[in-house]
Amino acid sequence: MNQTVIRAEALRKVYGEGDTELIALRDVSIAVERGEVAALLGPSGSGKSTLLTALGFLNLPERGRIWIDERLVVADGRALADLAAVRRTSVGFVFQKANLIPFLTARENVLLALQLNDQVGRAADARARELLGYLGLADRVDHYPEQLSGGQQQRVAIARALANRPPLLLADEPTAALDSHRGRDVMELFRRIAHEQGSAVIVVTHDHRTLDVFDTIHEMEDGVLTRRPPIAPSQQEASA
Repeated sequence: MNQTVIRAEALRKVYGEGDTELIALRDVSIAVERGEVAALLGPSGSGKSTLLTALGFLNLPERGRIWIDERLVVADGRALADLAAVRRTSVGFVFQKANLIPFLTARENVLLALQLNDQVGRAADARARELLGYLGLADRVDHYPEQLSGGQQQRVAIARALANRPPLLLADEPTAALDSHRGRDVMELFRRIAHEQGSAVIVVTHDHRTLDVFDTIHEMEDGVLTRRPPIAPSQQEASA
């Protein structure tokens, strides 16, 4: 596919000033293509979440540029488009917790995302069912969150994030609340989504046991981003 979905150049983000100044992003550049699943590693406070929220147009950097699908959206702290509309149509978010609405079923939680984008009726219902089926929840569409396991709830959250067919999917520690088996299932699901659906997927993670799932690996340290060689399954097994 080789089409760049998200591209950022020379991003800089600073919190505080004077003695309390913290440089969260130091001239960070990154590009992720369609069909690519990328890992973002780094210790707490390294700038991972700041970068992810910048790429999701939630927390703009003071300097640098961000393009999505070759459209320049942010330049030196200025929004060049309606960011709410960009997020609604072009970016899907998955967080540590599923954050499902407890009084809505799995299908209704996904439908809500569609309705916020003015998609209603039978087509929307069919889309919700299609996504839940694709993610292995065809027999759970009418279950409430409390009737689902942690892994199943996270799959509903992923379905919700994919509802409007965003080209970019951002996940912030999506397996933090899951055991190792369910965590790996979710990571492999992200790879499947990238490779089969053509999405660009960026996942912030601390779980080094699943790095063989990713096409590319990036590491943050003190606001500086570097790219690491990908890990082959044989390497992962040898280090386990």
